[in-house]
Amino acid sequence: MSQENAVAPTSNFVRQIIDADLASGKHQAVQTRFPPEPNGYLHIGHAKSICLNFGIAADYQGRCNLRMDDTNPEKEEDEYAAAIEADVRWLGFEWNGDVRHTSDYFDQLHGYAIELIKAGKAFVCDLNAEEMREHRGDFQKPGRNSPYRDRSVVENLDLFERMKNGEFADGSKTLRLKIDMGSPNLNLRDPVFYRIKRATHIKTGDKWCIYPMYDYSHCISDALEGITHSLCTLEFEDHRPLYDWVLDNITIPCHPQQIEFSRLELLYSITSKRKLNQLVTEGLVSGWDDPRLTTISGMRRRGYSPAGIRLFAQRIGVSKGENIIDFSILEGAVRETLETESPRVIAVLNPIKVTLTNFEAGVTGSRSAPFHPHHEEMGEREIPISPTLWIERDDFAEEPPKGWQRLTLGGEVRLRYSYVIKCDEVIKDANGEIVELKCSIDPKTLGQNPEGRKVKGVIHWISAEHAIEAEVRLYERLFTEPRPDAIRGEDGQYLDFKQFINTESLKTITAYVEACVKDAAPETRYQFERLGYFVTDRHDHKAGGKPVFNRTVTLKDSWAK
Repeated sequence: MSQENAVAPTSNFVRQIIDADLASGKHQAVQTRFPPEPNGYLHIGHAKSICLNFGIAADYQGRCNLRMDDTNPEKEEDEYAAAIEADVRWLGFEWNGDVRHTSDYFDQLHGYAIELIKAGKAFVCDLNAEEMREHRGDFQKPGRNSPYRDRSVVENLDLFERMKNGEFADGSKTLRLKIDMGSPNLNLRDPVFYRIKRATHIKTGDKWCIYPMYDYSHCISDALEGITHSLCTLEFEDHRPLYDWVLDNITIPCHPQQIEFSRLELLYSITSKRKLNQLVTEGLVSGWDDPRLTTISGMRRRGYSPAGIRLFAQRIGVSKGENIIDFSILEGAVRETLETESPRVIAVLNPIKVTLTNFEAGVTGSRSAPFHPHHEEMGEREIPISPTLWIERDDFAEEPPKGWQRLTLGGEVRLRYSYVIKCDEVIKDANGEIVELKCSIDPKTLGQNPEGRKVKGVIHWISAEHAIEAEVRLYERLFTEPRPDAIRGEDGQYLDFKQFINTESLKTITAYVEACVKDAAPETRYQFERLGYFVTDRHDHKAGGKPVFNRTVTLKDSWAK
């Protein structure tokens, strides 16, 4: 990540552990990893983990691996793997060496399984899933040993080999660790660590019909890669004894330390891949990169900046406490980074026609304006004027409220970068809808204050002759409820989160924008003055054609109470 875009690190309990390990000599260098499953697109929770793992590696001059946790072939696709790589790079990070895959280690994982069988610490079990649940017990009742637990090493080796060779039906046998069916930690009650599954794998094809379980493959993959600190979310805290047990019972020289932190829950959003997949497959959003989703691809298409997401990750911090974050915190971080990097242009989204009755061609003048008031290097552009203008409909009121400082009949207002105008007449259609304002220019006010009076209001505008039409997509939050997947009905059951989708979350309009944006490349960010931050759409905008803009975020939090 480039130094100019770097976010200064903030101390947290993970960094304190690493500092102590380096100070004691336990480790000479830091090695982390980011291990996503290629079964969907990454979301804001993954972004937090990416910033943590890659950020720590960078801050300690260490290394971070990107490893695809590809042990569930039925749900994994090359599309998802490619999207994960693109998302990590877009956020500003680069992994150590090549992309790694858990499937790279399938031979070693199989070898360690045989080692465990030979040591009498694993057995082939014929119980089906329902029988296994019944034997497992619960928090009040200890489990019961499987009737197949005492099979001989020779029999287990033979059965496991035949499982690998495809002699048995899917689900008919599993390989289980022999730990403790009376353990208060249910994860240690002889967990399954290999199952039969005939499915074509995105990397290994049909070579394997047995696949390792996450709790087994993950710790060994970490150890094979020399990971020093294996950072994961808090739901894996109860799995840590199993992580350690596996590594303690095989002949592997490295033993990484698993450290858990709280997962991110972002209000007004969904961070479950399964539920995100529902939204996509049921056509409730336009795809994994729909700008209303907080997938990394969706946030990118919305116009969020990588720097804004990194700043957000820094602000929410890393802890073991509940990490419920309001959406406004994310939007605030995005606003803060866009403010300095986005050139400013004028757009009118809800236009009303203004006719300048005393416009004189060749006499009525124009001025130039900077693209950013604090960044001269962004340059300037001409703001042309013509007899017909567009202004925002919200900037005119026939019956203005108290304190109104915009345009009204008989009132004056400053056109930004231009003249003071006065509204002399309001034209309405047969339905009483205002269709035109007839206004007059004070010709002495181009770059000058009017004589003998003070005009407080300033509005934005655009010349109808020089403006270009643009498709503008106005996005709001996707859900009307802060925690859409945590609402229970009268019967105590969770309600379907999809019923809380905000039907007003997308509005597409035709707007008028300065012509200087026409040749902008996709993913060019702008501030539309007084309106918010917008981006040319990553896919639908074509430079030189009709512009397509997505609203990234308003200038202020429009959801604030």
